[in-house]
Amino acid sequence: MAAAISLSFSLDPQTQHNYHHRFHHNTSFNSHKASIFTPKYTFPFVISSKSHTSNLIIPLSTSQSSSSSSSTSPSSVFQTPLQTGRFLTNQELEKLESLGKYRYFQELESGSLWVRVMREEEMDVTVWLLAESFSDSMLMPKGYVKFMAYLVKQYMIERRALMPYTATLLGFYRENGEDADLQLAGTVEVCFDKRGANANSPTPTPPKNSPYICNMTVDKLLRRRGIGWHLLKASEELISQMSSSREVYLHCRMIDTAPLNMYRKAGYTIVETDNIFILLALQRRKHLMWKVLPDSESLSEVDECTSSVDT
Repeated sequence: MAAAISLSFSLDPQTQHNYHHRFHHNTSFNSHKASIFTPKYTFPFVISSKSHTSNLIIPLSTSQSSSSSSSTSPSSVFQTPLQTGRFLTNQELEKLESLGKYRYFQELESGSLWVRVMREEEMDVTVWLLAESFSDSMLMPKGYVKFMAYLVKQYMIERRALMPYTATLLGFYRENGEDADLQLAGTVEVCFDKRGANANSPTPTPPKNSPYICNMTVDKLLRRRGIGWHLLKASEELISQMSSSREVYLHCRMIDTAPLNMYRKAGYTIVETDNIFILLALQRRKHLMWKVLPDSESLSEVDECTSSVDT
């Protein structure tokens, strides 16, 4: 099943022109994509040379088991405190701490999946994962991936400054086998209320004060393993912890039938669809979908009944 992709920042022609000008005059990139954004970290993150050059590989601690509950973390790097780069109130600090502690773990048929909130030093590899997925879904020439990465980087910097009212989740996957590495498999963005709402939300416009899920994608080499499904489940679980609202919204393009089927099986229904005139703005028509989350106590029971989706 294809990755579920929702581009939630504006790419109208005027925006592209302005960014394109700044891109060529203010930014210098190397030819190899793994070195375009200089990482702020050296250990324990390395770029994988096995398959997909944007994969993030994390060595596992041999003293930890992969069969623990959803609070399990595969290495000490999962304990790094989150930072936003701005002053936070005591209440915001408590919410940020809750985000930093959030963990989701799932055993899959082919391996194991850990999900938690993205750290600042992981932004660049996440940018490349999103940029490549967006470029593929928009049928853009490969030469435009660097330009798309530049746009995504600016967007993610702005979104990160809004934490703890929004968060980007990362899914780390480890193939079955003793020597398998833990690698970045997918990502999804979650907004909890109007303070973290996107000012340029895609149409049809969701309610600003309701939780919103977007920008979900899975690495091309790791699709059809259930990763997309569990990124969605992790998003819903985190929303249940961070938001008082249980009404969750997301977008799905009309042409993306596989993600649409996944969302429907997860309990989402279409509430509105773009009219045909959106094509005049060079955008694909999209469905706005909605779901009321169950109470936290019954959320795990629902997951057990529906976790057979392959995505």
